[in-house]
Amino acid sequence: QAQLVESGGGLVQPGGSLRLSCAASGFTFSLYAMSWHRQAPGKERELVAIVPMAGITRYADSVKGRFTISRDNARNTMYLQMNSLKPEDTAVYYCNAKPRNPEVSGYHDYWGQGTQVTVSS
Repeated sequence: QAQLVESGGGLVQPGGSLRLSCAASGFTFSLYAMSWHRQAPGKERELVAIVPMAGITRYADSVKGRFTISRDNARNTMYLQMNSLKPEDTAVYYCNAKPRNPEVSGYHDYWGQGTQVTVSS
């Protein structure tokens, strides 16, 4: 019954902004490291940003300074604010939840269905 649902993707112009959301349900959200990944056609899936707990963030070099990841544990939601978007940001963006302590939370690693982000000039 665990579920991650991404939303907020779409078509934007280079330099534009987009805010992605990942709504979680069916598990104890606050105990999971949350992250955004993306996959462009013909490329490997890559980590974009991770927020293992509130206030702790890390970013891929390609998005650092442009993207901001955050989480609202009260709303069981993770966000990705994307600014100064570039065509190379075009990809399907996936939400991931991984237990910080699998021995207490279990070993289930959850993925959302993905949301398409297209940055076109």
